[in-house]
Amino acid sequence: MRLNKFLAAAGVASRRECDRLISEGKVTVNGRQARVGEEVSESDEVSVGGQRAVIKKYEYYMLNKPKGYICSVSDDKGRKTVMDLMPSNAGRIFPVGRLDYDSEGLLILTSDGELAQRLTHPSHDVPKTYLVKVEGTLTEAALNPIRSGLEIDGQMTKKCKAHIVETDKAYTKVHVTVTEGRNREIRKLFAAIGKEVTLLKRIRIGELTLRGLDRGACRKLTKQEVEYLNSL
Repeated sequence: MRLNKFLAAAGVASRRECDRLISEGKVTVNGRQARVGEEVSESDEVSVGGQRAVIKKYEYYMLNKPKGYICSVSDDKGRKTVMDLMPSNAGRIFPVGRLDYDSEGLLILTSDGELAQRLTHPSHDVPKTYLVKVEGTLTEAALNPIRSGLEIDGQMTKKCKAHIVETDKAYTKVHVTVTEGRNREIRKLFAAIGKEVTLLKRIRIGELTLRGLDRGACRKLTKQEVEYLNSL
């Protein structure tokens, strides 16, 4: 990985600040002065100001969150949290972003604060896809305001993708992909076109899906999945 990313993962400083430390000659790799932009591995001996930098070991989990749980480490009202679904040896992990109490689906939990920031900050435009169910019929044309952006709570939403995947007289199911994580954004988008959401399930983050993971179950992310999320 890039040296500045290695140093940031080791908790030295932000990537930009790490580049400054490297350019000032304060970083060595295997005893020689480091270069900005060079690649290193965990087997290399990297030091800053004579002190060895070691990457912290983070935990990464995927959970298929069911309804009836809040996305929090604890709750002062005594409600069930997503932590109740995680293994006891999972360590000091926390949920990345939020799915509200009545929503379900794909949730990442980790101890890696930098990855959490990457996945949730609007500037990174990480796409998140949801299955949305509303009562009654809905046409593709009716979704155009959602696709184009609507004013919610005094601020315009970003353009997003939306298409109908199933419909009959009783209900319509829609896949919606957004790149921002505003509070109850999707429910408010559909309310703005006169539709109440009866089911909201996150089914994808980037290319990561819930495939094979039952409702309420969790698993560790693979090394390849972690690397993919870090690349977003």
